Amino acid sequence: MTHRTVDNPQRLTLDGPVDRVDVRLLSGRLNVVATDGPARVDVTRVGRRPVHVEHRDGRLMVRQEHLRGWAGFLRWMGPLARWPRVDVSVAVPADAAADLVLVDGSLVASGLCGAARVEVTAGRITLMGLRGRTTAKITAGAVEALGVAGELDLRTVSGEVTLADSTAGHVRAQTVSGAITCDLDNPRGSDIQLTTISGGITVRVRADSDLTVRLHTTSGRVTSGFPQLRAEGGLPVLRNSEGVLGTGAGRLWASATSGSIALLARPVDVDEEGELP
Repeated sequence: MTHRTVDNPQRLTLDGPVDRVDVRLLSGRLNVVATDGPARVDVTRVGRRPVHVEHRDGRLMVRQEHLRGWAGFLRWMGPLARWPRVDVSVAVPADAAADLVLVDGSLVASGLCGAARVEVTAGRITLMGLRGRTTAKITAGAVEALGVAGELDLRTVSGEVTLADSTAGHVRAQTVSGAITCDLDNPRGSDIQLTTISGGITVRVRADSDLTVRLHTTSGRVTSGFPQLRAEGGLPVLRNSEGVLGTGAGRLWASATSGSIALLARPVDVDEEGELP
């Protein structure tokens, strides 16, 4: 077992395997990336509270403060500017499971293939090239997923959701107040559900997609670049659109309470056509 208390900038290189990483930080920046080499922890900035690093039985734990119950949490309540800010980068094997929590700040996760849970209270989440089952939740701020595959669940209370270059077979994106923007390149059989209470939804899929589509808005307008979809609602405002694209093997369902929905068709270039089975 290795335990270190880091109270000044330094790099720690770990001996032994890491199959799980758990991070709990209060305020600052956190980067978690995949590596082919030994696991390491880089702390480039330390606030008033040190960073604790523990490696035991294949589990890597990085924490800024161990909070026990509400009493411990309430000691930290107050202006965010008073919270200690840290910059921490963690490199682990790609197949390591990750459980990452940051109260205030920016969190980036990149290249991981194992299951990942990411949670930020206020700030920003960026996911790049993840391949496993990924859950990301942020209360106030934006979440962005780039080149993500596998299963993806994105949730915000107040903030935008952006998903680009995705081949995820299972997508859930939900926001209470904020827009959802998706550029999808999904395999056949994909399941995509997008929901917003207050905000618009923009989705772009390949022109040759195989999807069963249902789009609905309570107060807004639905527009589509696919003429094969049926529209309902009465001109000039269309509030429902549904139909089948290609074989309809996958599913795309989008719903907005207060906001418009746009479904765009992306042309298929020669290279993409050559990759189709």
